[in-house]
Amino acid sequence: MPPWEHSYPVSRPMVLLATALVLCRLLDLAFLLTPEPLDLPAADPEPSLNVKFDPRNMTLAWDCQENTTSSKCLLVAKEEERVVKKPRKEECWCRFADLSLHQGALLEVQVVTSERSMQEKLLYTNPGAKGTAAQNFSCVIYDVDFMNCTWAKGPAAPRDVQYFLYIRDSKREREKECPGYIQDSGTHIGCHLKNLSGLSFYNYFLLNGTSQTAAIQFFDSILSTKKIERYNPPANITICCNASHCLVRWEEPRTRQNLSHRDFRYQLDIQRKNISPGSRNSLIDVSGDLENKYSFPSAEPRAKHIVKVRAANSRDPQWSAWSQPVEFGSEDPEDSVLYIYILVVVGTLVCALVLTFLFKRFIRTHRLFAPIPKINDKWSGNHQVPWEDFTPHPRKSIEDEEVLAVEEVTTPSKGV
Repeated sequence: MPPWEHSYPVSRPMVLLATALVLCRLLDLAFLLTPEPLDLPAADPEPSLNVKFDPRNMTLAWDCQENTTSSKCLLVAKEEERVVKKPRKEECWCRFADLSLHQGALLEVQVVTSERSMQEKLLYTNPGAKGTAAQNFSCVIYDVDFMNCTWAKGPAAPRDVQYFLYIRDSKREREKECPGYIQDSGTHIGCHLKNLSGLSFYNYFLLNGTSQTAAIQFFDSILSTKKIERYNPPANITICCNASHCLVRWEEPRTRQNLSHRDFRYQLDIQRKNISPGSRNSLIDVSGDLENKYSFPSAEPRAKHIVKVRAANSRDPQWSAWSQPVEFGSEDPEDSVLYIYILVVVGTLVCALVLTFLFKRFIRTHRLFAPIPKINDKWSGNHQVPWEDFTPHPRKSIEDEEVLAVEEVTTPSKGV
């Protein structure tokens, strides 16, 4: 065998080592051939809408965005429902109707452009120290042309706090401060208005506060003149009765708004006079549809009763004062029967006394003026008149008596 054909044995470790060297060389070549990664540009930050809210005008505004396709505003107040507004494409603001904001509100703006959609929220809070705002605020309109508003000092308000009331109509055309404050130890606790010509149907009431020592929270409210008006009592109440029924009529009160009969409701208080409180009749509710009248059964003889009427709005029953009481009927029937019985007894006694007096007078008159006896006519009868009847009265003298001479005439007989 030639020498070049002679073979030498090869070990397994050496084979593995050679394979590893080959693989490392190949990996180095692959790393050299791989391109280096490029540096990507950083993403642009989300642009801010810069949302701003003006509570005085209830306006929410933001920075306008290019290529805006749609936008939307939202307001969620703690005392109100969710309010959504959609402005025009070219507008970058929303205006809300007057709402109560003293408990805070959450506002949100959503803008959609051709490139992106953006959203931003704003939390509005009542500035000032908690518990410093006025409380127990209420207003009432009375006698059609007058209004009183009252409030109480906040429990955490400092001693030098002072409150100021501003009233604005729903169209934001008129805003005025209270012309006449009601004070208690120098602090405004109420307002009296004599002229209500500037009020609309809905009005915004803002009660601000100032102090040298602390920030004062505000209080605001939306009030309807229709709901806070207290009516005057009905006038010209009349009652007409027949043998079995009575009809009560009245005039509806004068109000600031022109209302129909259906906008009213009434209560009648019909009570028997001079009765104990435990036996009082229930109040009678009467709808305004009955056109200010009410008929009820009341048979004769009827006792004396008293009627009073009060009025309210059919949707918000804030009752007026009671009208002046009107009486109808007679006195108590039992008293009337006793009174009639007494009158009958007294009348009978008076009649008996009068008849007795007349009878005695008649007897006495008959004795004084006795009847003159008639003279007996002998030609007409045989009656004889006693001579005693012609006896002169003892008080008359004989000379004053007239003597009547009677001559007997005889007729001669025919035979003589």
